Amino acid sequence: MRLARRLLIVCSLAMAAALAGPSAGMAQTKWDLSTVWPDGNFHTKNAVRFASEVKTVTKGAVEITVKAGGQLGFKGPEHLRAVRDGLVPIADILNIQQIGDEPQLGMESIPFLVSSPAELKVLHKHIRPIYEKIAERNNQKILYMVPWPTQYLHLKVKAEKLDGLKGVKIRVPDKGAADMLTLVGMAPVLIPWGETIPALASGVVSGVSTSAVSGVDGKFWEFLKYVYPTNHVWSSQMVNVNLDAWKKLSPEHQKAIEDLARKLEPEFWDVSIKADADSLARLKSQGMEVVAIPAAMMTDFRARTANMLDAFMQRVP
Repeated sequence: MRLARRLLIVCSLAMAAALAGPSAGMAQTKWDLSTVWPDGNFHTKNAVRFASEVKTVTKGAVEITVKAGGQLGFKGPEHLRAVRDGLVPIADILNIQQIGDEPQLGMESIPFLVSSPAELKVLHKHIRPIYEKIAERNNQKILYMVPWPTQYLHLKVKAEKLDGLKGVKIRVPDKGAADMLTLVGMAPVLIPWGETIPALASGVVSGVSTSAVSGVDGKFWEFLKYVYPTNHVWSSQMVNVNLDAWKKLSPEHQKAIEDLARKLEPEFWDVSIKADADSLARLKSQGMEVVAIPAAMMTDFRARTANMLDAFMQRVP
């Protein structure tokens, strides 16, 4: 009789707990955030901080786990579609790698359109509404967007004229960079980040167009010697959430996450600027030489790629 009574009490408590829903502090929503960048990359660190603070502002109801280094099996150019189709609920997306689906996401990759982070902020005021519409029609929402630092050419050879780089096989992240470096006489190869180091190690390429941050991520000093501060293009990471997943959150949690993203985004921009300086110093400390590019060489670089702005305007509405 006592056993039956105890069982009745236990069952009643279990039923009451089920009806009450998840207990305080227990995540009701769990998302894996996909990124191709390694744990040490500042974009990944930003995402980890964002995830931690999302858990705080939602009182544990929304829990995001950052899956770095491509753990979920998606390559960078696949992320827009992966979020769109719900294959992953949230991802860190490199805008310029999505131009096959959305050409307007390549605006930052127009050579020499922007020359500083301050100018980039002005550009973002104009393009952010466009990017948000692009995200919406791809069944997703931009939570925050953070630029990569200035871009460099990381090479084995040293030259004082563009013709000295003629025929050099160089890894590029997107078609815009490929078109640009073709115009200056180099031989660009479009390779996702996850395949870049093997390409360097095997000799498929003998240079990389990317930021100093990625140069540190890839330990370029093991393969390359010179860093050219060309500052030729820009690009940004967008942390986007699938709209179907987003709409399952309560309005209170949506607002809390939106407010958090709005607060953190300027701080993440500052992290990007600092990461550039720190990473360039690290490359130099490992023996890489930052080339003082002659003015005539940069003038030639700009002249040979100047028509890409008009070409973009004609190609993209």
